[in-house]
Amino acid sequence: MPLQLTNEQLIAIATEYGTPVYIYNADKITEQYIKFHTAFRHWDTKFFYACKSLTNINILKHVRSLGASLDCVSINEVRLGLMAGFDKADILYTPNCVDFAEILEATELGVYINIDNISLLEQFGNKFGNSYPICIRLNPHIMAGGNFKISTGHVDSKFGISIHQVRHIQRVVKTFGIHVQGIHMHTGSEIKDIGVFLEGLEVMFNMVSQFPDLKFIDMGSGFKVPYQPGDPETDINSLGDRVSHAFAQYEKETGKRIQVWFEPGKYLVSEAGYFVVKANVVKQTPATVFVGVNSGFNHLIRPMFYEAYHHIANLTNTEGPERIYTVVGNICETDTFAWDRKINEVKEGDLLVFNNAGAYGFEMSSNFNSRFKPAEVMVNDGVAKLIRSRDTFEDLLRNQVI
Repeated sequence: MPLQLTNEQLIAIATEYGTPVYIYNADKITEQYIKFHTAFRHWDTKFFYACKSLTNINILKHVRSLGASLDCVSINEVRLGLMAGFDKADILYTPNCVDFAEILEATELGVYINIDNISLLEQFGNKFGNSYPICIRLNPHIMAGGNFKISTGHVDSKFGISIHQVRHIQRVVKTFGIHVQGIHMHTGSEIKDIGVFLEGLEVMFNMVSQFPDLKFIDMGSGFKVPYQPGDPETDINSLGDRVSHAFAQYEKETGKRIQVWFEPGKYLVSEAGYFVVKANVVKQTPATVFVGVNSGFNHLIRPMFYEAYHHIANLTNTEGPERIYTVVGNICETDTFAWDRKINEVKEGDLLVFNNAGAYGFEMSSNFNSRFKPAEVMVNDGVAKLIRSRDTFEDLLRNQVI
């Protein structure tokens, strides 16, 4: 199975389907899932693909075929998961700041529900009592993640119920007889230090005694993937060994066996994704040389939003001399993908590729400036298939009332 797509494959797909285009290598997703599954082979572990990273239904079907379950953050993601063939027992719904009506919709669909707000917990208990088991999302008060915008477990985060409110949680659970099957935490994204997970696990173990019917602890995700040469990544094998040992030790000390859940999203799909664009203009200024491409932050917002790094290469001139460029988009805003980046000499019409574009690329795209969303293509065992058509002008008008 080819785990990296070749320049020739990327050029051929871009030629057939046009640019800009997102391309996903299903075989790489498979490899990442196997790596994760192997790392945790010593303990009873369940994996939920965090589909907010990439929800194309064809990607969901492929992930399901690997044996993964599904983590959803909106009711529509739940519906997509059911359409993709996931069993309702294999879908975890973890919303934030939603109306109680959306929680009710999730109960009608029969999926696992993860509640992170005491008000919603009270409403849920009043409505269902102990008839519908739930999970509770806790805020462990741990600062982690590669950027403050993707840190979700610190004291000022909107996510989860503070661990210092556990007495309040207990009162609500006892009053309504709520059946709590699991507790959940998620501290952030781009975590390279496995100590963060182990610190969080200690917090969660301290909470287990508060919930006598507990069956699982959900550790969330946040695994770091390498974005540039020499970049570190989360040591999944070491984490798997340490977590498995911790759960085994807990069982030995308490006699209680608990399943562990994880929610890898970016870890599964980031490195599988490529974003191919065309160089429209090469523009010399007194300060720099701009390469202006036929895309912008309407298609890939991560560099502008998170100052995220994506490796950029010239597909059509791989042997040319390296020059220093600032790569920008065609949006009527400051729209910079990369400053002072060394790239093989770029000429107008060349094709450039952004690596690590599988997670939060297309998923966060928009029609800003009334520009079309790009096509998506999936390559499975070397065969490329269109999995989303490029927008047309009619798509821009579809829901407008004229």
